[in-house]
Order: sequence, then C-alpha cells, then structure tokens
Amino acid sequence: MKNFVHLYYGDGKGKTTAAMGLALRAIAEGISVVIVQFLKSGRSGEIEMLKQLPGITVFRGKSGNNFTAQMTETEKQETQRLHNRHLRQALHLAQTGYCGMLVLDEIAAACSYDLIDQKLIYKTVMEPPDQVELVLTGRSPPDWMRERADYCTHFVKEKHPFDTGVQARAGIEF
Repeated sequence: MKNFVHLYYGDGKGKTTAAMGLALRAIAEGISVVIVQFLKSGRSGEIEMLKQLPGITVFRGKSGNNFTAQMTETEKQETQRLHNRHLRQALHLAQTGYCGMLVLDEIAAACSYDLIDQKLIYKTVMEPPDQVELVLTGRSPPDWMRERADYCTHFVKEKHPFDTGVQARAGIEF
C-alpha cells in the first residue's frame, strides 16, 4: 500500500472536522488510528467521542492556557517538549504496525511557531511510516508540505459568525 499524505489547510472552518471524519471512516473499516493534536488542550467534542472507540489513540496538549502568540518562553519550551514527545510516541506506534492512519492535527501551526522538531516532522511527512495514511491539518503549512501532499484541500473562509462577535460554540466549533 502506498503511503498517501492528506493535507487540509487554510483559514476556513472544518480542517479538524474533516480529519476526524476521515479517522472515523478508517475505524469503521478496521484501520486503527493515532491522533496527535498540537496546540490544543481544551475540551473538544469530537475527541471525547473518538477516544471512546476501540482502535483510537489520542495524544494532545500544550503548556498553559494562552494562545500561542501569548505564550511565555517557558510555555513555548514546555509545549515543544510535549509536542516532540507525542510525535515520537505516535511515530513509534505507526512504525510498529499499531495503526494504519496517523492524524497530525494543527501540525502546520506547530511548524510555523517552531513548536516541533522541524527535522523530524519534515522526515515524517516526506517519508511516512510504511502502510500508514498520514493526515495533516493547519492554517499555513510550509510549501514543502503542500508539495508533498497527495490529497491537498484548501479551506477558505468566506463568512464566519466569529467575525460578528459570536463566540465559539460547543458542538459546532469545538
């Protein structure tokens, strides 16, 4: 089986939702899935449900509750360590045949903010583990990521209630 790379990117809503839908589809076909969510630590409805299914392993988190741009240097360093540990754990599972799909949610942001081992993620994207579909998400992926992707979908926001002051809603945005 070829190692296909999927990339969902852009400023539109639905990148994570698309990736989680693909993970759900994989589970329904007996394909185990490992999900790593970078820069996310708050409650997330889809993750809570997916973690209840057999065949799903989830790694997620960051240091502190600040948005990335407001993180202290200490929080950035701790977040980078946590992200690297989660990525290595997920890659170990993928390389040992535990899963057939590896979802790296918000990996583009982790790359942009230098909160991940850049060499390791480059190698992972360019040469995914054998027999593993690799799914990547994020707003502004590096050019090399877009060039490598076999499936590349650009989400473009035309309108969003947030623009008019509506806050994120449970069950819709998270």
